[in-house]
Amino acid sequence: MLSREKALDMVREKVQEENLVRHSLATEAVMRSLARRLDQDVETWGLTGLLHDLDYTLTQEDYSRHGLESAQILQDQLPPEAVRAIEAHAAELNHAPAPSSTLDYALRCAETVTGLVMAAALVRPEKLSGMKAKSLKKKMKDKAFAASVNRAIIAEHEKLGLDQNEFLSLSIQAMEEIAPDLGLGQS
Repeated sequence: MLSREKALDMVREKVQEENLVRHSLATEAVMRSLARRLDQDVETWGLTGLLHDLDYTLTQEDYSRHGLESAQILQDQLPPEAVRAIEAHAAELNHAPAPSSTLDYALRCAETVTGLVMAAALVRPEKLSGMKAKSLKKKMKDKAFAASVNRAIIAEHEKLGLDQNEFLSLSIQAMEEIAPDLGLGQS
């Protein structure tokens, strides 16, 4: 399995947009936190989160290849279950087999919730500091807020055995721990 340093180098080389690099870092943080909570392999889960959108720039003209290109690049560098999760995170677009494992669902809901948390942080003077699940739940109910964030995918946290409050709290805390890397330090 490749090192985190090598994985981050790959992301910085292949993902051109800084906001997508930040999304990858946020997803990694949430995945590592989920792995600790669910007693899973923290390194594998973290790298899966970090590398899940490795092909985003490459496939932005044809999203039907999103996830599949990354899986091809990573097939000999990550465990098979991680490669499968990367394919499955975009199954609606790439027609890969639907998610079925805990890792598959974790990646899908983790990478999706990062958009909601980031959007909520950007409208708060204190950014991530002190953000609570309760306020994020209110934002989720407002369909106009972060409208592109798929709430149904976030709800897949139930397949991980986590209730909404715990999943949102875990996600906020994971992202708060790396807030400066996400451009979300306090103003």
